[in-house]
Amino acid sequence: MFSDPLLLLAFVACVAVAIILIIGISGFGKGGVDNAKRSNKYMRWRIYAQALAVALILLFVWLRGVVG
Repeated sequence: MFSDPLLLLAFVACVAVAIILIIGISGFGKGGVDNAKRSNKYMRWRIYAQALAVALILLFVWLRGVVG
């Protein structure tokens, strides 16, 4: 199953989203103005990474004909 490079890339993108989310949330917990700005930047990066992950998953499903 993980021999498919597109599936592996989608999995890596999902892991990256989780890591960025954890980093962003940990920054919110520390408090302070600088940490808040940095956390907001991480959350923007998370949105971009999440959009990429969803696009890769949809591309995988479409190309492999998994649905139906």
